[in-house]
Amino acid sequence: MFILFLVVSLISSINATSIVSRSQSYPLSQPAAHGPTTQLTISNKVISPDGFHRSAIVVNGESPGHLITGQKGDMFNIEVVNQLSEKSMLLLTGVHWHGIDQYKTNYYDGASGITQCPITPNHSFTYSFSAQNQAGTFWYHSHHSVQYCDGLRGPLIIYDPEDPSAHMYDVDDASTVITLTDWYHPVAHKLLHTIPAANSTLINGLGRYAGGPQSDLAVINVTRGKRYRFRLIQMSCEANIKFSIDGHNLTIIEADGELTEPLVVDQLQILAGQRYSVVLEANQSVDNYWIRGIPNINQTYNGSAILRYHGAPKAEPTTLDTPSTKPLKETDLRALNSSGYGNPDYNIALEVSFKNITNKFHFYVNETEFKAPENPVLSQILEGTDPSQLHPKGSVHVLEANKVVELTMIMIDAPGGPHPMHLHGHPFDVVQSAGNSTFNYVNPVRRDVVGVGCENGAGAECKDNEKQVVIRWVTDNSGPWSLHWYDINSIKLSRTVLTLNNSHIDFHIDEGFAVVMAESPKDTRAHVSPVPKEWGRLCPIYEEYKRTHPDEI
Repeated sequence: MFILFLVVSLISSINATSIVSRSQSYPLSQPAAHGPTTQLTISNKVISPDGFHRSAIVVNGESPGHLITGQKGDMFNIEVVNQLSEKSMLLLTGVHWHGIDQYKTNYYDGASGITQCPITPNHSFTYSFSAQNQAGTFWYHSHHSVQYCDGLRGPLIIYDPEDPSAHMYDVDDASTVITLTDWYHPVAHKLLHTIPAANSTLINGLGRYAGGPQSDLAVINVTRGKRYRFRLIQMSCEANIKFSIDGHNLTIIEADGELTEPLVVDQLQILAGQRYSVVLEANQSVDNYWIRGIPNINQTYNGSAILRYHGAPKAEPTTLDTPSTKPLKETDLRALNSSGYGNPDYNIALEVSFKNITNKFHFYVNETEFKAPENPVLSQILEGTDPSQLHPKGSVHVLEANKVVELTMIMIDAPGGPHPMHLHGHPFDVVQSAGNSTFNYVNPVRRDVVGVGCENGAGAECKDNEKQVVIRWVTDNSGPWSLHWYDINSIKLSRTVLTLNNSHIDFHIDEGFAVVMAESPKDTRAHVSPVPKEWGRLCPIYEEYKRTHPDEI
């Protein structure tokens, strides 16, 4: 009965004809761009992005937070002010700048429990970093437990005045940034150790849920004859999403901040944490067209937004969803400039398994469940701890500097898939993609999030040689970096540790799905010098807060 109701609701909302659109164009549905110097005030507020009212964690009053922009080579100075007060959600925070390498500034990576202690209520911390030679599509989000699932996330774009792909598009601005998120009506902490099902999928912060009102949808405005660089940012906590725009092809030119050879598709599966730049040519008749974000979770209402040509009526589209004939396959992506890594110096295998213990889900990497150490890994390294004694025991792998690492991740019996894995501090070459038995050492796609396990999970439908993913990178960025299924609890870290949380799904970081790679620990102190005094104050303030507010940790 519920499934029938869901189908009826979906048809009535998506295929309705001549419905006057209660919708907002992008500049109205999200704040204007800020940066590269700005302030993010993190607080609680009741919002209703899909028509359901619930308290959330917002950035300057909004979720997603405002767009932060800069030019290639800019210095970013972003003050994060913690004004959280609602105890039903987490009160500590820390912000990760997803995709930014943080070369020599590991202490600004924002991973609570890995590269810093969390920011306590009524305190602030300024992240000051240069993206060096980086340009592309990035995002920011809480990296403290499951907090970003309650709303602390937003887009970050670095523009390149000499973009080699610029000849392919005419428009690339705030109006062409598209965010995709899953949304939960319960607060995120209640979903820990479960297999959560989102209530809705939001596009640019707006959506609808099954049985809910015909709430506002986002509108992307285009003019016929122009070419648009849409920057797609998948900010979900769990769902992967199939993105398409009715009647239009999309040409991929970027994956996770790395340029690709142009690839034409009509649908992209985008995993949590991934980003793509796609070029859309507005070459169809003047009308309204559905923008679709179809999640992999059946209980979740499909995401919808509107592509509106200049001159089209302000009405919801009547276009139909047709089967994809050119879906994205990751193995078809090619880096615009190949890295040319040599033979690996390290061959590391990580086997991911899953256990249900007293009706709570726990993930293990090489039979070890990640447990956050008392003292952040970066702090341990800066204090001179012997690399072999770094905590958490069994989850720290020490690597020497300037070595080629080939990392194989294998799903043994973990449910679901593909599980997105994100590496902090480095992009990597994907030399074997999930669900594929072939290797590409010549011109593989470079990115910082990759899926592990087959599309429908890591079970019998996957061949053994298709359950694994193989990536490569060079250890040229001393410090702790995370490759994970987001987020690990508070730790204070240095540039010597590479944190590896299995997959970019926030719920599972609290469930043990992580490892730490200590990248050239003996070089970290020199690599990150000088360490900011403000960073050093975070842990003493946090320790005092734990002492005086033990029930709020």
